[in-house]
Amino acid sequence: MRHVNLKDEAGGATVEVAVALPALALLLSITLALGGVLLASLRCAEGARAGAREAALGSDDAAVSRAVAAAAGNEASAAIVRLGGEVMVTVTLPLALPSVVGDRVVTSTAHSACEPDRGCR
Repeated sequence: MRHVNLKDEAGGATVEVAVALPALALLLSITLALGGVLLASLRCAEGARAGAREAALGSDDAAVSRAVAAAAGNEASAAIVRLGGEVMVTVTLPLALPSVVGDRVVTSTAHSACEPDRGCR
Protein backbone atom coordinates (compact mmCIF):
# COMPACT_ATOMS: atom_id res chain seq x y z
CA MET A 1 0.00 0.00 0.00
CA ARG A 2 1.37 3.38 -1.02
CA HIS A 3 1.13 6.26 1.41
CA VAL A 4 0.54 9.73 0.04
CA ASN A 5 1.91 12.60 2.00
CA LEU A 6 -0.56 15.48 1.62
CA LYS A 7 2.15 18.01 2.36
CA ASP A 8 3.90 16.98 -0.88
CA GLU A 9 0.68 17.65 -2.84
CA ALA A 10 0.00 21.07 -1.31
CA GLY A 11 -0.24 23.84 -3.92
CA GLY A 12 -0.61 21.46 -6.87
CA ALA A 13 -4.12 22.64 -7.65
CA THR A 14 -3.03 26.26 -7.42
CA VAL A 15 -0.31 25.71 -9.99
CA GLU A 16 -2.72 23.92 -12.32
CA VAL A 17 -5.22 26.77 -12.09
CA ALA A 18 -2.47 29.36 -12.61
CA VAL A 19 -1.41 27.58 -15.80
CA ALA A 20 -4.98 27.07 -17.07
CA LEU A 21 -6.33 30.59 -16.44
CA PRO A 22 -4.38 32.37 -19.22
CA ALA A 23 -5.47 29.73 -21.71
CA LEU A 24 -9.10 30.14 -20.65
CA ALA A 25 -8.81 33.93 -20.86
CA LEU A 26 -7.38 33.66 -24.39
CA LEU A 27 -10.15 31.28 -25.44
CA LEU A 28 -12.78 33.62 -24.02
CA SER A 29 -11.22 36.61 -25.82
CA ILE A 30 -11.17 34.77 -29.14
CA THR A 31 -14.78 33.67 -28.68
CA LEU A 32 -15.92 37.22 -27.91
CA ALA A 33 -13.99 38.63 -30.89
CA LEU A 34 -15.52 36.06 -33.26
CA GLY A 35 -18.96 36.82 -31.86
CA GLY A 36 -18.39 40.52 -32.50
CA VAL A 37 -17.35 39.83 -36.09
CA LEU A 38 -20.41 37.64 -36.64
CA LEU A 39 -22.73 40.27 -35.20
CA ALA A 40 -21.15 43.01 -37.33
CA SER A 41 -21.47 40.80 -40.41
CA LEU A 42 -25.18 40.23 -39.74
CA ARG A 43 -25.76 43.96 -39.14
CA CYS A 44 -23.89 44.79 -42.34
CA ALA A 45 -25.92 42.32 -44.42
CA GLU A 46 -29.18 43.62 -42.97
CA GLY A 47 -28.12 47.21 -43.70
CA ALA A 48 -27.34 46.32 -47.33
CA ARG A 49 -30.72 44.61 -47.73
CA ALA A 50 -32.56 47.56 -46.17
CA GLY A 51 -30.69 50.02 -48.38
CA ALA A 52 -31.38 48.01 -51.53
CA ARG A 53 -35.10 47.82 -50.68
CA GLU A 54 -35.23 51.58 -50.08
CA ALA A 55 -33.36 52.36 -53.30
CA ALA A 56 -35.56 49.97 -55.30
CA LEU A 57 -38.56 52.02 -54.18
CA GLY A 58 -37.05 55.07 -55.85
CA SER A 59 -35.74 56.86 -52.75
CA ASP A 60 -32.83 59.26 -52.99
CA ASP A 61 -29.34 58.52 -51.62
CA ALA A 62 -30.03 60.30 -48.32
CA ALA A 63 -33.06 58.11 -47.62
CA VAL A 64 -31.07 54.99 -48.56
CA SER A 65 -28.26 56.03 -46.19
CA ARG A 66 -30.81 56.58 -43.39
CA ALA A 67 -32.24 53.09 -43.98
CA VAL A 68 -28.74 51.60 -43.87
CA ALA A 69 -27.93 53.47 -40.65
CA ALA A 70 -31.18 52.32 -39.05
CA ALA A 71 -30.39 48.68 -39.80
CA ALA A 72 -26.59 48.55 -39.48
CA GLY A 73 -25.82 51.44 -37.16
CA ASN A 74 -24.60 55.00 -37.62
CA GLU A 75 -20.98 53.92 -38.16
CA ALA A 76 -21.92 52.03 -41.35
CA SER A 77 -21.27 53.64 -44.73
CA ALA A 78 -23.16 52.88 -47.94
CA ALA A 79 -22.22 52.99 -51.62
CA ILE A 80 -25.20 53.03 -53.97
CA VAL A 81 -25.00 52.09 -57.67
CA ARG A 82 -28.00 52.28 -59.97
CA LEU A 83 -27.72 50.59 -63.37
CA GLY A 84 -30.72 50.37 -65.62
CA GLY A 85 -33.46 48.63 -63.71
CA GLU A 86 -31.31 47.41 -60.84
CA VAL A 87 -29.69 48.86 -57.76
CA MET A 88 -26.70 47.62 -55.78
CA VAL A 89 -25.97 48.79 -52.23
CA THR A 90 -22.63 47.98 -50.60
CA VAL A 91 -22.37 48.58 -46.85
CA THR A 92 -19.07 48.78 -44.99
CA LEU A 93 -18.97 48.52 -41.22
CA PRO A 94 -15.78 49.06 -39.18
CA LEU A 95 -14.91 46.54 -36.47
CA ALA A 96 -13.66 47.37 -33.00
CA LEU A 97 -10.77 44.91 -33.04
CA PRO A 98 -7.05 45.36 -32.41
CA SER A 99 -4.98 46.10 -35.52
CA VAL A 100 -3.06 42.82 -35.14
CA VAL A 101 -6.18 40.94 -36.26
CA GLY A 102 -5.95 42.16 -39.86
CA ASP A 103 -8.87 43.62 -41.83
CA ARG A 104 -10.98 45.65 -39.52
CA VAL A 105 -14.06 46.13 -41.69
CA VAL A 106 -16.97 43.97 -42.76
CA THR A 107 -18.57 44.54 -46.16
CA SER A 108 -21.84 43.26 -47.57
CA THR A 109 -23.61 43.89 -50.87
CA ALA A 110 -27.27 43.53 -51.80
CA HIS A 111 -28.92 43.79 -55.23
CA SER A 112 -32.53 44.56 -56.03
CA ALA A 113 -34.64 45.15 -59.10
CA CYS A 114 -36.25 48.57 -59.22
CA GLU A 115 -39.99 48.86 -58.77
CA PRO A 116 -41.53 49.29 -62.23
CA ASP A 117 -43.81 52.19 -61.27
CA ARG A 118 -41.17 54.10 -59.26
CA GLY A 119 -37.87 53.27 -60.95
CA CYS A 120 -34.40 53.79 -59.56
CA ARG A 121 -33.40 57.44 -59.55
